[in-house]
Amino acid sequence: MAASVPFHDVLAQVVEFVTSVVKCDSCFVYILEGDELVLRASKNPHPEAVDRLKLKLGQGITGWVAEHRQPVAVSQNASRDPRFQFFNELPEDRFEAFLSVPLLSRGRVVGVINLQNVARHSYSEREITLISTVGFLVGAEIEMARLEKEKSQLADRLEVRKLVERAKGILQHDLKISEQEAYLMLQRQSQHRRMSMKDIAQAVVLSYAVKQG
Repeated sequence: MAASVPFHDVLAQVVEFVTSVVKCDSCFVYILEGDELVLRASKNPHPEAVDRLKLKLGQGITGWVAEHRQPVAVSQNASRDPRFQFFNELPEDRFEAFLSVPLLSRGRVVGVINLQNVARHSYSEREITLISTVGFLVGAEIEMARLEKEKSQLADRLEVRKLVERAKGILQHDLKISEQEAYLMLQRQSQHRRMSMKDIAQAVVLSYAVKQG
């Protein structure tokens, strides 16, 4: 996987690969972000949960696996495991079998892969070892993709900040107002027009460029 591949595409490739080597009815990939595990990819479509569902370390089987860095395999009645966490919006809560494996990068947990089966399924040592190995191999790739995503987001924030500063300077000069007043003007326009600060700032800078043109 190339570092330039978008983060969610990397995770989609992980799901595709894992589900091709071990038969399962569900596959989730959680990524550790701060002290929370965030659901970032799923074999089955879950737009209401992906990027929204979060677990604390130690919460549910998934959180336990992340905290202890050990796989957990439950062949039947997974929901009766005392560590299990219910999420009413997910039909997978009713699945019988559950395999959860940590994603590791340089000995550090970066996420968790969960496989589930509708019917009872005894995960073999080979399957557990195979997914654990996958977790070890792709952990570094996922960490790299996450860092690339964070770097891109930081660059975007810096670009927006520079744009807003430029727009503030234009308003201060043209309207003879303070920096705070210029910022509040941009903020009010953003709220009133339901546009981002970036878009409002771009409009101000573009308008100024046209006038200077």
